[in-house]
Amino acid sequence: MQTMEPIGTTPRGGLASPAVARNTGPILEVLRAHLPHRGAVLEIAAGSGEHALAFAGALPGLDWTPSDPSAEARASIAAWAATADLPNLREPLPLDVLDPTTWPEDRLPAVVCINMIHISPWAATEGLMALAGSRLAVGGLLILYGPYREVDAPLAPSNAAFDESLKARDPAWGLRDRDAVVAAAKARGLALTRRIEMPANNLMFLFRRT
Repeated sequence: MQTMEPIGTTPRGGLASPAVARNTGPILEVLRAHLPHRGAVLEIAAGSGEHALAFAGALPGLDWTPSDPSAEARASIAAWAATADLPNLREPLPLDVLDPTTWPEDRLPAVVCINMIHISPWAATEGLMALAGSRLAVGGLLILYGPYREVDAPLAPSNAAFDESLKARDPAWGLRDRDAVVAAAKARGLALTRRIEMPANNLMFLFRRT
């Protein structure tokens, strides 16, 4: 499981991320405003599973399916799910955006991806867009959250330092340029419809499948 913050372990075996504790509330506000009231949601790179637990609990009309290629992450997701026994929180999938054989076959109304794009190689972003472009229903929603570079806005010092730390850990990582992400989405039939500023110099982008 890729992360840049210290991860704790709960008595039940679930991993605990400080970043999740900070950003769950603001992200949930956007999801509640823009996701459909009913239907299936696929979460990409669900990590510890804390987001999945919180969102499934707060949005009971949605069937929430977390996924992560990491066995460690999936074990944590399952541990968190066991603490709540939510009927709309599905078992985690071993989905890898770089391996189409792991992608679900069904058409989806929504895909959510939080804090993956900057902690993965660019090929993962292209894979995410390919997945969303091929699996979202027409009008379906792709929601991204994280820090980005924007040519028309100065990079916050904290984000500049974060970018340097990412690249020091892995040269293939780093904050992505918004326009490059938008272009990769457009190539897969996904149109940017909304940009939302979030706390701590993060952004949310909403794309619709055309």
